[in-house]
Amino acid sequence: MRRLVLAFVGLAALVASGVAVAHGVEGARTASAVSGTFSAAAGNVTSRSCTTSGGKSITVTSGTYTGTASGDADLAGAITLRTQSAINTTDDVGTVSGSFKIKTTSGDTAGQLSSVYDGGSLAGLATGRAGKSALLGNVSAAFSPTTGFTNGKIGGGTAGGSAIEVSSDGCQSSSSGTQRSEAFGSISALSSSSITVAGLTCSVPSGQDLSSYQVGADVVIQCTLASGDSTPTLAKISARGHSSSGSSGSQSIRKPAGHGQKHRRR
Repeated sequence: MRRLVLAFVGLAALVASGVAVAHGVEGARTASAVSGTFSAAAGNVTSRSCTTSGGKSITVTSGTYTGTASGDADLAGAITLRTQSAINTTDDVGTVSGSFKIKTTSGDTAGQLSSVYDGGSLAGLATGRAGKSALLGNVSAAFSPTTGFTNGKIGGGTAGGSAIEVSSDGCQSSSSGTQRSEAFGSISALSSSSITVAGLTCSVPSGQDLSSYQVGADVVIQCTLASGDSTPTLAKISARGHSSSGSSGSQSIRKPAGHGQKHRRR
């Protein structure tokens, strides 16, 4: 599994001192320490949730948060943050990223923030422009996707953050529709309550007579799985003729056409 590691810790002297640097960060240009604090309440917020294949609950929230920033002149004024948070609510960790704008008396200070969320707090980096100067600073805050940012800091002794791994373990579909499965091959297990063909086991509805079929018979079965059920139910069975090899069949899920699949789900 490919993983992207986000680690907002040990960022050289910036993290150690908790400062924001303005007035240029390249070469021998002048660097000046600036700092500010902010809070911003939730305005327009939308959230959606899902569950990963690993059983983790994920909530993704897009929101606009407005409030007030104070501190050095380039970091003081009305502040607006537009962010998206993706939080694993099972473990209470995630990411918060987006844009910010501070309306200062001399113009706008604006940029982007990327941060790690852990247990109600975030810590990361803010980059942007303050007038004609570049801005690079550590940022930290208490954060709730539904209520906003409190005790926010840019520079000025920002709190150190956590490290997380963002993996490719995506969310499962929350569709409530019926899933359909089909398998063909020899019957490997058969009883009055279930049948197994090519690795697909389906329950047999009450009253359905399968007495004409035996283990080893070559058949095609079609099964359905309703939302909330854990085992598919046999919907149709038909004979495919005698199997000379007595093979129990092989299972292949969602292979492209032409690859000899014996068990397909649709």
